[in-house]
Amino acid sequence: MGLVVYNTLTRKKEPFEPITPGKVGIYLCGPTVYKPSHIGHAVGPIVFDAIKRYLVHRGYEVTWVVNITDVDDKLIDEAARQNTTTALLAERVTQDYLAAMAGLHVDSIDIMPKASEHIGHIVGTVEQLIERGYAYESNGDVYFDVTKDDDYGKLSNRRVEDQAGQRDLQSGEKRHPGDFALWKSAKPNEPEEVKYDSPWGKGRPGWHIECSAMSSAYLGESFDIHGGGMDLVFPHHENEIAQSESATGKPFAKYWMHNGLTRFNTKKVSKSDPEMQAALAKMTLNKLLAEHSGELLRFLVLSTQYRSPIEFSDQELASKRKALDTFYRLFERVGRICGRSPFEEADARGAAAASGDSDISNAELVAACAKQSAAFEQAMEDDFNTAGAMAALFELAAAANRFIEQQRIESEGTDATRKDLLSACVRLVAVGRLIGLFLDPPAQRSTADDGLADRAMQVLIQIRQHLRKKKDFESADLIRNLLAERKITLEDRPNGTSWRAG
Repeated sequence: MGLVVYNTLTRKKEPFEPITPGKVGIYLCGPTVYKPSHIGHAVGPIVFDAIKRYLVHRGYEVTWVVNITDVDDKLIDEAARQNTTTALLAERVTQDYLAAMAGLHVDSIDIMPKASEHIGHIVGTVEQLIERGYAYESNGDVYFDVTKDDDYGKLSNRRVEDQAGQRDLQSGEKRHPGDFALWKSAKPNEPEEVKYDSPWGKGRPGWHIECSAMSSAYLGESFDIHGGGMDLVFPHHENEIAQSESATGKPFAKYWMHNGLTRFNTKKVSKSDPEMQAALAKMTLNKLLAEHSGELLRFLVLSTQYRSPIEFSDQELASKRKALDTFYRLFERVGRICGRSPFEEADARGAAAASGDSDISNAELVAACAKQSAAFEQAMEDDFNTAGAMAALFELAAAANRFIEQQRIESEGTDATRKDLLSACVRLVAVGRLIGLFLDPPAQRSTADDGLADRAMQVLIQIRQHLRKKKDFESADLIRNLLAERKITLEDRPNGTSWRAG
């Protein structure tokens, strides 16, 4: 059917047709680097990393830009509170963010511009708006005149008078309550490092104009996809459209894609409540990545269609860990049976492994691979539905497990059946990698990396086997359950019992 995307601007799904055939430009609003990033800041990057990977798979040349907002009132206030400079605070928080992105395998961003490095471009854009009659200076501030933009509100479907809640100073006198700041004059008590020269005196840019300037600097005056969270539709993205199109006279972004927000399953208490504060502190990315794998967090986000809210809680993480373990158990099983990891083989075969099954001889397995690969593609073609795509991955994993059982590969496997099994799982790994899953083998404990733990576990396994032979199943089950509480799983197979942690 061809790739279709939901466009917030038109409120419908549309065929995806880039402005320049074969090339795609994507701009995603990045973080304001005044505090460590939390799980909500990971959703957009994970979603658009998966989108870029899939577009590259389809043959597009993609340029993906994610900005860093390092000029902002919140940054100034937080730096003062910590008795540091805005530059040092911004650099520290930026590095924290970049480390988190690496941990989440968000590694396909091409350009990460900083607002502080684009002041000249921002000033030029503001001058252009004044020259065209869309902006005016007032006591050192410069405002965009919303009454001059005939289609203001077309993205959010709001009227001019609905505009509120912006991150702008209002020291100057506005002509209309809905006018928003393009340039903000410096205040006497502000540090010199945030006072930039301009034709209107020293000051700094407004939040909205920063993104308009940075996106056009790298993607041109018109580009394909502008992304961000649902909370940015108004006023941020609405104002971006207004100022960008008024400055250039051209359409800004062709497709507007907004990801759902994160919903935290916590008690409805005040944000100042110590319990809520502790819960929010646990959700910073650096803390989450210290406790959970980046793949688990990525799996959690991609399990939901990107426009839907992301449920986040300890229970949801546990559920997704159990689901992810479905694949990990299969990959470990296949590695043991075939003597070669599907990850190693997928690395060796490269990108072609996602679409080739000519080396599988079993007709049913060939059919399962073809069916689920097609289902994966169909889901992704329908507005990048990663949840549907992952459902196809689960079906393919189920088909591989059925093949193992039906062919009795663990006890009676032949070279041919083992070869088919390995190829099917290589296909599973390769297709998952199209959205950034299964990039690395799961961490495992083994005799090689923790010999003492393995020897101790073997003793417990032998005791449990002895109890089962004596038909003392209650005690045998107690061992299994106590280990499970400590996140250690026992797996009984025809050739013995193995264990794994995590």
